[in-house]
Amino acid sequence: MRPVRKAVFPVAGLGTRFLPATKAMPKEMLPVVDKPLIQYAVEEAVAAGITDLIFVTGRSKRSIEDHFDASPELEAELERKGKDVLLSIIRNILPSNVNCIYIRQSAPLGLGHAVLTAAPIVGEEPFAVLLADDLIDADRPVLGQLIDAALTYQGSILGVQDIPREDTDKYGIVAIEPAGPLTGRVTHIVEKPDPSKAPSTLAVVGRYVLDARIFAHLRQTQPGAGGEIQLTDGIASLMNEKAVFAHRYEGIRYDCGSKAGMFAATVAIGRKYHNLKP
Repeated sequence: MRPVRKAVFPVAGLGTRFLPATKAMPKEMLPVVDKPLIQYAVEEAVAAGITDLIFVTGRSKRSIEDHFDASPELEAELERKGKDVLLSIIRNILPSNVNCIYIRQSAPLGLGHAVLTAAPIVGEEPFAVLLADDLIDADRPVLGQLIDAALTYQGSILGVQDIPREDTDKYGIVAIEPAGPLTGRVTHIVEKPDPSKAPSTLAVVGRYVLDARIFAHLRQTQPGAGGEIQLTDGIASLMNEKAVFAHRYEGIRYDCGSKAGMFAATVAIGRKYHNLKP
């Protein structure tokens, strides 16, 4: 398996759960303490060795591009005022060897379609997908854990965690057969099953390492749950060609696609890294 150097960030969603805050600002730019949500995912990817960041965007997402671009006026003002610490933070949001690439998703047709939109840039390489909604605090970057598992098992890897059975209708759910201490081969995957029909309580969260052959399967995938092209359905098709594995990552996940999760992340990150005490 070739090294994983490219990561796809689907950021074209409307963020309606956070209206009115997201009326004019992307959900991915909402702050958790002092960083926008998208920066946590980007930092995780960079720490795992990713050098090409591919953002699949939509309308009103320009501020994401601006955030990861240089800001000469702001830098000059900070330098003039002698605010060297802040200047260093602004200048080092991304290392110099990391590239940002932006591509538009033509219509909101689902996560599978968003990933497929990145196909011309990814090419034939294995690649990562990170959903910024899932902020995962870990001693070792979760994406790095998945990349190591992908290299070990020579296949696509899905980040998974156990969830309450009553929540299976909110996730893609997998059934597995053991392959290692934290890893299993996926035998079945289904999108948002009713709790009474779910094959397990092992849920796929927003971290993937995928073989580029997924693109051919997504091109053949018909709209599924919610009338969208589901990444889960593409993965189910890929399993007929090549093994797919699920890996129980080590870390604490905050579902920042919900207000409760965003609040919990802000409190936890504020306490742990900023010595903030409510």
